Amino acid sequence: MDYEAIVIGGSYAGLSATLQLARARRRVLVIDEGLRRNRFAEHSHGFLTRDGENPTAIAAKARAQVMAYPTVEWLDARADAAAKDQGGFTVSVADRSFTGKALVLATGVKDHLPDIPGLGERWGRSVFHCPYCHGYELDRGPVGVIAVSSLSLHHALMLPDWGPTTFLLNGAFEPEENAMRELSRRGAAIEANPIRAIENHADVVLGDGRRLSFAGLFTMPRTEIASPIAEQLGCALEDGPMGAFIGTDAMKQTSIPGILACGDAARAAGSVAISVGDGAMAGAAAHRYLMFGAP
Repeated sequence: MDYEAIVIGGSYAGLSATLQLARARRRVLVIDEGLRRNRFAEHSHGFLTRDGENPTAIAAKARAQVMAYPTVEWLDARADAAAKDQGGFTVSVADRSFTGKALVLATGVKDHLPDIPGLGERWGRSVFHCPYCHGYELDRGPVGVIAVSSLSLHHALMLPDWGPTTFLLNGAFEPEENAMRELSRRGAAIEANPIRAIENHADVVLGDGRRLSFAGLFTMPRTEIASPIAEQLGCALEDGPMGAFIGTDAMKQTSIPGILACGDAARAAGSVAISVGDGAMAGAAAHRYLMFGAP
């Protein structure tokens, strides 16, 4: 084996997993293509000691700390494929391949946004998916929730805690009577007119020409695991509310012995804090696998 462990994905979860392995003095290769999920956001919130900092700065400091360990190597590249071999795994990167006894998948996910003109350019800046990450900074200003399906009802019921909320149905679904009562109880207004575009900071232009101005907008993107490697290796996937994710047990072990998974690719929802915790568990579990094999 070239390495004792290979970590695919060098964002928060992957770095956290690598740190545990490095501190166990194991030889680790991190392969990362540099596409963090929160690269569009200017600030990260909800992570103790780093609340409000730039997420790029957090990731850069984490990488520098991890790379201070002499047993860690880093490759700026996309892992194209992986296969299970006798005694470990082979990961292919362009015309090169690397072998490792254990594999940690921290590939993250891709967000597929609603097809609304102007939304994509504002993603992570004035259009968000996580109230806990971005709601407080709206300072109780007016909030819009753009529906993508009936699952968006949960979003609309949550957001009034952060500001006066308008639920923009945009033709996604029609709330039932019970849902309408619950929205009313929470003080959320309902706007049934379709959305034509989003302009300025977070102005919603409706189909009838009206313009609604918000401090921020929230919506639920459909997610896709950012790499096909988990499927290539035969890891079991689970269906989440907005997309599939890699199934793991409590120790972040996948259905394939020796393959751990962590971060947004391995749970239905996530944040920087959760990803770091996930990664720490996956790194410790990978070390246990290196010591004792599959339980």
